[in-house]
Amino acid sequence: MLRIITQQADVISELQRICDRTHDEQVLHKEATVREVLQAVKRQGDKAVLHYTAEFDHQTLQPEELRVTGSELDAAYQQVSKDLLAAIQRACRQIEAFHRQRVPKSWVHFGDDEVVLGKRYTPVDRAGLYVPGGRASYPSTVLMNAIPAKVAGVPRIVMVTPPGAGKAINPAVLVAAQEAGVEEIYRIGGAQAIAALAYGTETIPKVNVISGPGNIYVTLAKKLVYGTVGIDSLAGPSEVLIIADETANPAHVAADMLAQAEHDPMAAAILLTTDAGLAKKVQAAVDRQLVDHPRRIDTEKAIAHYGLIVVVESLEAAAEFSNEFAPEHLELEVEDPWTLISHIRHAGAIFLGNSTPEAVGDYLAGPNHTLPTSGAARYASALGVETFLKHSSIIQYSPTALEKVAGAIETLAKAEGLPSHADSVRRRVQEEE
Repeated sequence: MLRIITQQADVISELQRICDRTHDEQVLHKEATVREVLQAVKRQGDKAVLHYTAEFDHQTLQPEELRVTGSELDAAYQQVSKDLLAAIQRACRQIEAFHRQRVPKSWVHFGDDEVVLGKRYTPVDRAGLYVPGGRASYPSTVLMNAIPAKVAGVPRIVMVTPPGAGKAINPAVLVAAQEAGVEEIYRIGGAQAIAALAYGTETIPKVNVISGPGNIYVTLAKKLVYGTVGIDSLAGPSEVLIIADETANPAHVAADMLAQAEHDPMAAAILLTTDAGLAKKVQAAVDRQLVDHPRRIDTEKAIAHYGLIVVVESLEAAAEFSNEFAPEHLELEVEDPWTLISHIRHAGAIFLGNSTPEAVGDYLAGPNHTLPTSGAARYASALGVETFLKHSSIIQYSPTALEKVAGAIETLAKAEGLPSHADSVRRRVQEEE
C-alpha cells in the first residue's frame, strides 16, 4: 500500500532514501561485467558484439545482419496502423518545432582597437542514439533523441536498439526513426552496443556523442566510456513528484503516480499535499487502479518500495521538499501553479495545472522527455540540441590591441613561471615598434 507520512522530521530521510535507490552493492558487481564487455568489444569488434548479443539477448546474428536493411525499413510502414503513424508524425512536428527554438546562435562582437570576440557553434560529426527494446518498444524515445540531433545539424546519426524475437525490431521504432530522419540502424543493445558506438567496429562507426536511456548495464557503460565520447546523461529509474492542493482530482493524481510506477519496479512516485483528505483519497484511488493493472506486479513493487504521500503544512514547504529531491518530473496540480513555480529551483521538467499530466511531455508536447534523474536536476538539464553541439571561442587582436595588454599578459605569465608565454607577446610588440 502507498504510505502516508505526516511527521515532517521523517520527510527528508525518506526522500533521500528514494533518491539513493540505485546506489547499491550490486552495482559494483555489474560494473565489473560492463568493463569486461567494453574491453572485449574494443579489442575484438564485431566478434565480441555478436558474442554478447547471443549471450544477453539470445539472438544469434551474422555480421551482415547487424544493420537493419532498407526492405525492413520499408516494410515497417505496412505494419503500423494509420492512427499510430499519424500520432508519430504529429509528435515529430511538435518536438521539432520546440527544439528549433533552442538552437544557439553563433556570434561575434567587434570591440575597440579591432578586437573581435565571439562564439561559434558546430555539430558533432557523428551521434549515436540508444533506444531500449527487446520486449518493449519506445518510438517516443527515438523521436526525443533523433530530432534534436537532426535539428543540431549532425551529418551522420547512428541508432542502436536490441533485437526482439526472431531478430526483429519493433516496426513502430523503425517508422519513428525514419520519420525523424534516421536510417542507419543496428540491431544491438546493452553494454556491447555502447562499446561499439564508443570504439567503433568493422561494421558500426565510432561516434562522438551517445544519447538515450537504458538499463543499469547501459548506464554503467555510458559512464565508463565518457571521455572517449560525450554522453547526454546517466539516466536512472523514472520518477515523478506531484505537489497538489485541495483542487486536485484524486483519481487523476493516482493515475499520474501509477504512470511513473509502471515504468520499472525502481520507479518513484511521490505526492506532497496540503490536504490530508486528498492524501487518503489518492491512497485509495491507487489501490483501486492497481486491481486490474496490466503491469500490476512491477507497478505494485514500485509503489510499495518507492511510492510516498507526504502531508505538508504549506505549498511553500512542499516546494522546499521538492527542491531537496530535485525530481525528474514535477507536477504542480494546484490552483495557482504560476505562483508556486517561483519557489521551484530544481526539476527536470515542470508540468503546470490539473490538465497537464506528465504523459503529455512523454509523447507530444515538444520538450524532451530525456531528463536528469536521482537528484541530477540540481545541476543538469534535459537532452536537447545543445547535446549534439560544441562551441569554439573566436578571438582576434590587432597590433594596437595587443600592445595595450602586453604588459598585463607578461606580468601574469611571469607570475605563473611561463616565460615563453610572455616572450610570445613581447616579440610581437617589439617587432611593431
